[in-house]
Amino acid sequence: MSMPPPDWPHAEASQILRVVPHRWHVQIMGEGPDLLLIHGAGASTHSWRHLLEPLSRNFRVTAFDLPGQGYSTAGTRSRSSLTLMSEDIAALIDRLGLQPKVIIGHSAGAALALNLARILPVGPENIIAINGALENFKGATGWLFPFLAKLLVFNPLTGVLLARGATKAKTRQLISSTGAKIDEEGIDLYQRLMSQRSHIEATLAMMAQWSLEDLTRALPDIQIRTLFLHGAQDSAVAPDVARRAAQLMPNASLQLLDGIGHLAQEEAPDQVLEAILSFTNTPPKTKRAAQRTARV
Repeated sequence: MSMPPPDWPHAEASQILRVVPHRWHVQIMGEGPDLLLIHGAGASTHSWRHLLEPLSRNFRVTAFDLPGQGYSTAGTRSRSSLTLMSEDIAALIDRLGLQPKVIIGHSAGAALALNLARILPVGPENIIAINGALENFKGATGWLFPFLAKLLVFNPLTGVLLARGATKAKTRQLISSTGAKIDEEGIDLYQRLMSQRSHIEATLAMMAQWSLEDLTRALPDIQIRTLFLHGAQDSAVAPDVARRAAQLMPNASLQLLDGIGHLAQEEAPDQVLEAILSFTNTPPKTKRAAQRTARV
């Protein structure tokens, strides 16, 4: 993959960084304590488009595309499991010289956030799991992703066929099946991703290798303050998934967002931003105030 096109959200903050075995698309914005954003399976940095700039008023925000997804290039698809992908993200964090105080993950990215807390030399102070996929997906995605992932093993042309069939109508239908309602810009961005063979194949490889058993067993040992922020109308990952995970952890809480589906940070970015700032005890800054601070 090359750099994202100029019209991609926050393309001006993009860079491509080689950290073996992958070439990572990374976006960095702002100054202050490090905050890391990890998107879910099948998404990219674009899923944070409404939050990147507001969060950058208080933090140095780093977002990246998972290997092979979005505009990152996977050096190998054999490292798509939760364990190996976490190790590769930790190497990226080290290369960038980050010390994340806050790690925010959406969907499968929430599992990565929690797993990173177990392996980083210095863990974050706060974890926020947005619609965290800590159990198997329900609804259409529950059978679709595993089925397609297995199909890819037997037929490498699966990715080509899926990419060719990624119409805007089908993209809207898939997103709607998760209970999410996002704007037309969001639909268009997902459709553009789903039209890329490499993105489809990397997403399916991730689903094929994904296992949450070790992480689930480890949840009671994760002491870090954790907020499970979950859309009450999520039909891909039921709110009870977050409730059960929060109950297992010694320092976790659950906040439900009424009327919101699986893509909470895209459906209700203002509510999500407010929850993040409140949980991290961060006073909100206006854009002008942040610019004044940066000049001092």
